[in-house]
Amino acid sequence: MPDRKPLTQHGFLELPVTRDLSEISADVAILGVPYDLATTGRAGTREGPQGVRRASWQMSWEARRWPWRFALGDRLSVIDYGDVIFDPGNNQQMVEVLQQDARTLLAAGKTILSLGGDHYISLPLLREHHAVYGPISLVHFDAHTDTEPVEGTFNHGSMFREALEEGLLDPAHSVQIGIRTEYEYDDHPFTVLDAAWVNLHPAREAGEVIRRVIGETPAYVTFDIDCLDPAFAPGTGTPVPGGISTERILEILRELVGCNLIGMDVVEVAPAYDHAELAALAAATIALELLYVKAAKPADLVAARATGNL
Repeated sequence: MPDRKPLTQHGFLELPVTRDLSEISADVAILGVPYDLATTGRAGTREGPQGVRRASWQMSWEARRWPWRFALGDRLSVIDYGDVIFDPGNNQQMVEVLQQDARTLLAAGKTILSLGGDHYISLPLLREHHAVYGPISLVHFDAHTDTEPVEGTFNHGSMFREALEEGLLDPAHSVQIGIRTEYEYDDHPFTVLDAAWVNLHPAREAGEVIRRVIGETPAYVTFDIDCLDPAFAPGTGTPVPGGISTERILEILRELVGCNLIGMDVVEVAPAYDHAELAALAAATIALELLYVKAAKPADLVAARATGNL
């Protein structure tokens, strides 16, 4: 394994960056994965973790995130664990180090919020979550199903097929939101809420479907930023027009309050293509919203709806 490089001074939301878990009682650990060797479109998501962190600094001054009525720090303690460090170009080493970092954090009782990196990183993360929780329900926001029958080991369009083949996922309790590319319609294993359906129906209806599908099962939320329409997130490797707005996504995420969320990732931000940090800021906002959703109780959602007239 490579030697650890110095960690950045400021992490997500300007949190201190640390790998010392011995004296820290954090509930959630932010983990960056600067990897883009599994991309099939435009490269550059290796810069995603730092891009999302930088964008998140714009929200670090907020005591409470609108429309929530509680301060996140009163409910959750969050640290930034820094980035997974691996030798450039070494795919297998990335997988091994990422799984070791995830294993360490899960063994310490932390919930992991990972920042990609391309979407392939979800597969190693799912392996370690499965080792703790057993078969996992997937709540997958994306323009693509990522279940393509692709040859080769490392591909960000096929890792959820691999996860199924490895027995990591519970397909009967998994749902994909925002899909707007071709997939195997007749025998697709997951429930799909395509982008057209989501754009035509209220967020609460989408939330009802998601909650009904996943039930009380342990659920892993994975958010590919290309779920958003390119107007809201141009900085990504495989943009697909006809997507969802940032506001609609935030409304849907809030509907996950009370679900058994065991892990999360936000992936596929490519800063080199990101005009005015639109994708990075959207990803940082989504990551922060996931933290609030993790911390919130059903009564908080009722109060938030009253605040925001949701």
